[in-house]
Amino acid sequence: MNRGRDSYLHRSEPRGDINPAAMDETPPEAPPGLIEYPSAFPIKVMGAQVEGFEAAVLELARRHDPAFDPATVERRPSRAGNWLGLTITVTATSRAQLDALYRALTAHPLVKVVL
Repeated sequence: MNRGRDSYLHRSEPRGDINPAAMDETPPEAPPGLIEYPSAFPIKVMGAQVEGFEAAVLELARRHDPAFDPATVERRPSRAGNWLGLTITVTATSRAQLDALYRALTAHPLVKVVL
């Protein structure tokens, strides 16, 4: 087996411009001006396709955005029908509102992924 410089197994020399210690740091918070408020903000929520999943997600959306319109929800079932992806679009009024909604969604036992 060729383990020469051109081999895919070759390990390159460490780069001097990369600080390995910095790679373990938590990324900084996003600058406050990246999202203009108020704005339509889509959130993807995935969970098992079981009774109560969609209703729970819609209730949490309404709780954090009283103007939330359930008619705007996009539904994508998995090919086998075991999972359901929902895209909810809320009117984001602040970073605190979005953070609270993400926390509520991720804390719900029927929700598996929030993007």
